[in-house]
Amino acid sequence: MSKSGTTAADPAIQPAPTQTTPRLLPPYHVILLDDDDHSYDYVIEMLRKLFAHTEQRAFKLAEEVDATGRVIVDTTTMERAELKRDQIHGYGADPRISRSKGSMSATIEPAPD
Repeated sequence: MSKSGTTAADPAIQPAPTQTTPRLLPPYHVILLDDDDHSYDYVIEMLRKLFAHTEQRAFKLAEEVDATGRVIVDTTTMERAELKRDQIHGYGADPRISRSKGSMSATIEPAPD
């Protein structure tokens, strides 16, 4: 027993346990935008290299971007989404199409909760 008459196990003198809940970072979508200056082969190759999508998944995404004008190619943290968007922008022109002068366009946006 201590001099004050309480023991070390007395809850009155124990610090309150801290409850820490890790905060999850909000997800962001990486969205590839369609254009007529890049081939399916280019899109498939890029998605496989930058996102490690399978050939089948990359082909389905290429079909969707062609049909709808945009497609979500990844959902991740904001920092990684920005990196992946920049990698798409830096991927370069499609050597299969002579009028292709640069990379495809992409954007990021918050994923809905």
